[in-house]
Amino acid sequence: MAIDYTDVLQKLCLHLEQFAGPGVVITPETDLINQLAIDSVKLLNLIMEIEDEFDISVPINALADVQTVHELATLVHQIKSAK
Repeated sequence: MAIDYTDVLQKLCLHLEQFAGPGVVITPETDLINQLAIDSVKLLNLIMEIEDEFDISVPINALADVQTVHELATLVHQIKSAK
């Protein structure tokens, strides 16, 4: 089943809301580390949630270049599209 980028982005934003402080609006430009304070432990938990939700496996080394919600959504979309 094909999934489009917008679906991925919306689902990721739902997962990311747990990390956002009060009044923080998550956009594609939101910085995962600086704005949401996602550390390595939170990131691993997030990746496990994403893997379950999208039925994919995210290589840890692929996360090295991911800083924004958009970049994470693009990565997930690429992995999901390749299945």
